[in-house]
Amino acid sequence: MSSGDGGIIGERERRSATVLWLRLVRVFQKIDHVAVEQMRCGKLSLAQFDVLAQIGAHEGLTQQQLADHLLVTKGNVSQLVEKMEQRGLVRRSARGRTMRLWLTEQGRELCSSCVPAHEELLALQFSSLSPQEQRQLRTLLTRLDHNL
Repeated sequence: MSSGDGGIIGERERRSATVLWLRLVRVFQKIDHVAVEQMRCGKLSLAQFDVLAQIGAHEGLTQQQLADHLLVTKGNVSQLVEKMEQRGLVRRSARGRTMRLWLTEQGRELCSSCVPAHEELLALQFSSLSPQEQRQLRTLLTRLDHNL
């Protein structure tokens, strides 16, 4: 499948891929900027928001399970959880040899206000796409993600 000039992919495909990548980066940056601004109201980083949302949805999960949900190492999770524990948002409790994670009352309150607001913001950001187009985009991004 050579293009004749020694490359596997032709010039048109390379340019098209570059344009797609730039568009994807631009869209991500715009959505990310708005999301980060919203997180500031709860004094949360995006990573901390993700931890809050994951523990809120799966109270009692282990640090390893949280790391698996977040696609990061257990060491990264440990540091995030420690900071959130110091803020009074998360508590750890040992169950045998396993450390389980729970939201504190303050963490639950923040979760119940931040998560729905963030979901609403994201729904608004994607509202220019029909539900069918959103499903198609999710399918395409999932396929791209799995092939990388």
